[in-house]
Amino acid sequence: MAYLAQLGALTDELVASLATAAQDTAEGRKRQAADRESALRGIRFHSFLRTNQFDVEDQLKGYDERFRVIGRESLADALGERLAALEAHRNKWTPDVLRFILDLADQPAQKSDLRNLDLLYESEPDEQAPRLTWQEIAKEDGWNAERAIWRDIDYSPSSGDEDEEDQFAASDDESLRTDTTAEEEHQRTAKDLTKPVDGVAPLKVTRESQAWRNTNPTRDDGRRAKKVPISSLQLLREALFMLAGLKTTLFNEKCDPVNIYQLSGVSWDTYNSLVTSFSECGRKLAPLRAFATTTQKIPLLQVFQDSLQRALASLDRNLSAIQQRFTSLERDEVVTLMGIMAELGPSLTPLYSLSTIVRQLQEERNPHAFRYLELLFDGVGIAQLEGNIAAYRLLGDIFFDCFQVYLKPIRLWMEEGRLLPGDRTFFIAELPTKLPLPQIWKDQFNLLRTPEGTLHAPRFLRPAINRIFTTGKSIVVLKHLKHRGPSRNDGQTNEPPMDFSSVCPEHLEFAPFSELFSAAFQAWIQSKHHTASATLRGLLFNSYGLSQSLDALQQVYFMSDGSKADAFASAIFRHLDSLSTSWKDRFTLTEIAQEAFSPSVESYRLSADISSQGLRHGGLVARSTVRLSLPALRLTYRLNWPVQIIVPDAAVSQGYQPIFTFLLQTRRAITVLTHPILGFSSGGSAEEPDRPVIYHLVRTKLLWFCNTVMTYLTSLVLAPNAGKLRESLRDAPDVDDMISAHSSFITRISNEACQGPKLEPIRECILDVFDLAIKVEDARRTELTRLAEEEEEITRLSAMSSPFKTSTQGRGRRSLHATPKKKDRSERVNDSEDDSDWEAELRKSTTASGKKSHAAVLKELHADFERHLRFVAGGLRGVARASRDEAAVNWDLLAEMLEVGIGD
Repeated sequence: MAYLAQLGALTDELVASLATAAQDTAEGRKRQAADRESALRGIRFHSFLRTNQFDVEDQLKGYDERFRVIGRESLADALGERLAALEAHRNKWTPDVLRFILDLADQPAQKSDLRNLDLLYESEPDEQAPRLTWQEIAKEDGWNAERAIWRDIDYSPSSGDEDEEDQFAASDDESLRTDTTAEEEHQRTAKDLTKPVDGVAPLKVTRESQAWRNTNPTRDDGRRAKKVPISSLQLLREALFMLAGLKTTLFNEKCDPVNIYQLSGVSWDTYNSLVTSFSECGRKLAPLRAFATTTQKIPLLQVFQDSLQRALASLDRNLSAIQQRFTSLERDEVVTLMGIMAELGPSLTPLYSLSTIVRQLQEERNPHAFRYLELLFDGVGIAQLEGNIAAYRLLGDIFFDCFQVYLKPIRLWMEEGRLLPGDRTFFIAELPTKLPLPQIWKDQFNLLRTPEGTLHAPRFLRPAINRIFTTGKSIVVLKHLKHRGPSRNDGQTNEPPMDFSSVCPEHLEFAPFSELFSAAFQAWIQSKHHTASATLRGLLFNSYGLSQSLDALQQVYFMSDGSKADAFASAIFRHLDSLSTSWKDRFTLTEIAQEAFSPSVESYRLSADISSQGLRHGGLVARSTVRLSLPALRLTYRLNWPVQIIVPDAAVSQGYQPIFTFLLQTRRAITVLTHPILGFSSGGSAEEPDRPVIYHLVRTKLLWFCNTVMTYLTSLVLAPNAGKLRESLRDAPDVDDMISAHSSFITRISNEACQGPKLEPIRECILDVFDLAIKVEDARRTELTRLAEEEEEITRLSAMSSPFKTSTQGRGRRSLHATPKKKDRSERVNDSEDDSDWEAELRKSTTASGKKSHAAVLKELHADFERHLRFVAGGLRGVARASRDEAAVNWDLLAEMLEVGIGD
């Protein structure tokens, strides 16, 4: 409000200074009010305020003064020169630009270097520097070896060979002539083919050797088409061209043989079988060459394409070597097509496996980018099983080359806790919104899954996905804890190599590839996982008090310290029994809890509250049962956010809180039954001679039952499991295992403490027994009140019938007030003024409007107890025998403990 008042005053001053209309007239005042409202609205709701140019000038002057004070006058002068030069180019955005530059400034007095200003000037060309010439470029790049590139061709009709030679000689540089080698001088050109050699023109010979390509099939006498004969050398050359992916005459675009040709001197069936073998090889290589020419934008597919191109280049070199043997004859060569097939076999067989992978990729609909990694992984294993060593090594090398690209986001995640933006091939995704720190571990990052529910990751990596995921999250948490995790350089130094020669050495070639890879990758992950997990575990235990937090939770929710738990519970029960509304006040509850547990826990972390369910019931209804008031009481112990990663809020509300409520309900029943029993120790009346016996029997059995349940919870459920939890947390290798251990602990104690859904009827029956304890106590109080009223009435009647009325009436009045004090006031903790109304309501609710005697009520309560006890014991036995849960042993043990109290 002070800000708005100040803003309104400034707006009034602004409008008054700019107003032009007469202010003393009604119209002028109306116009001024409208201008003020418009200006005030514009100022209040303007989201992007302009920069204060005066503030910018003051800051620049401050920098100038500061530079001169610390002795950097040159820097101050340079700043003044540039500000003066800026004045000539000033516009309305100049203050905003200067503000932006000032915001980017980082200690300019210490970090500014005037030598950097020289980089803003363009350097003048050095006249003395040597200039690069075309002759030097030609010599360096080998252009001088291509003489025809320097020839100036005249396309006029009168030009001839001699003119071309003269023009070439005139344009050719002297340096190029001197560098020409003897081999280049004898290089063959198209013109050389026209010169006769030994009386025969080479061009004519070449045309005659290729005449079969244009020869049409002739027909025999039966009008059947004859095959065009070809030689073995021609078939070999065409087959090699086809395998190299070039266009040929004997094979079409699909690598199928053209049926109009036939090898000379060979039957059609033999030729067809031979040419079909070459055709089949070409068809297997066609997918590889087609994929190698496509454009890929995903890095994973780019590296796979590059590997394919290298494999095909190796094949092309082998094909060229074979062609060279038959073109540059150094010795006599016999053309054997079957021999060439056998020679190309070791080079082609590994490529067939690659072709199968590419064909599978093309046949699948919308495959993932890492799908080819899975196919390569399977192909390596199959090649190893088949004993195809060449394919095993080729596929292995390609797999690890491609896997190195997939390792980059994994390494970045495990070393720096970062994800590459826009990477759809990685299996981890981050939520676009930042969550609270306790939820970072569980909800900030997620594993991607397919619509079918499988992980969006290569199949061979799935066993290690959780460790990768955990390591990255550990790094993220360490960053939020302002702790420096393992650096990237350290991780690269210690990580084992992931290449084919290291993972699959020659002496282990018979070991399964999947096991070799799994062992190597687990070692690679362990080199990064162990350091991050150990660092985070150490911080949780040593710096953020995980053990101390667990102790505090056990003292508050599990009531491990009996004296503090009694102090807390007795204060709550006093407020309930007195029908005071303060038990619904969260401030009072918080004060009680902090006062009770303060010696052992940090009290500022502890608070209490009451749910809306507990506010709907009155005081009498709330104290008459353990089902309404006590479950509504909620304790909250605030943990450090790193500890909340292990102990989330859901675990406290769904695990610790129900156990606390059950323990509080048990204590409520025990406390009610352990009040002094004055007034019920004497013998019964003539109408109810066995009343004290029944009361003591029911009270003893209820105390035994409640103490048995309490002993079972504290000695057989909470204490042993708490010890196991500490051991599990100490032995857990990473945070996920710690979370799992604590989650298992919560599930285990909930089941063993009868809080699970399987034992819900049994738990409700136990609560019925606790309510019986309250009913027994209420019935006792009601009976004491009735006896006191009867004694008062008898005393009053005796005083009225006595001849000494004055003195007797006085004694009667004294007796009227003394009897309740003796029999009732010493046992009640009620301090309210309406004691009589409360006793009346209590008696009415307990004895059903006085229709049943106290002994009859006790007998009914005893019968109800026996029925409930049999149901609880038998139910526990049945569930324990029918269940395979770990808690079944404890259920059976509790049933055995309760069966002791079942009478014949």
